[in-house]
Amino acid sequence: MSLKNVNTALATLIVLFTFYLGVTFVLIPGTQAPGFGLPTWPSGDGGGFLIVKGNRELAMGLGMGVLLLTGHRRPLGWVLLMGAAAPFGDMLTVLAHHGSMAAAFGIHGLTSALIALTGLLILRETRKPA
Repeated sequence: MSLKNVNTALATLIVLFTFYLGVTFVLIPGTQAPGFGLPTWPSGDGGGFLIVKGNRELAMGLGMGVLLLTGHRRPLGWVLLMGAAAPFGDMLTVLAHHGSMAAAFGIHGLTSALIALTGLLILRETRKPA
């Protein structure tokens, strides 16, 4: 299997998972909230912040998905690197609010690392030969 095929498969999984997270946080935020890693969750009108997270995930998925589908691989690599900042920020948020370290590092940290690695692999694949 070529590096391009592996990179395409990884990028596709990231885009699909991002859409999954976005849709579930928008449509059924209560089912996603407990796994995020924070010790307490907003109640009442504060639950709308969960939908904001879903909207962020959908926008990121759209951006990455458009680049993937149109074959703009080098920009996709850069957008993936940029997108890795979101789960990294989630990890820092969970840690700063005394949430679950397992969720912070095991969910958000690993997700950030996988997205960044995929971005770097795509940038490596698309670099111009010396």
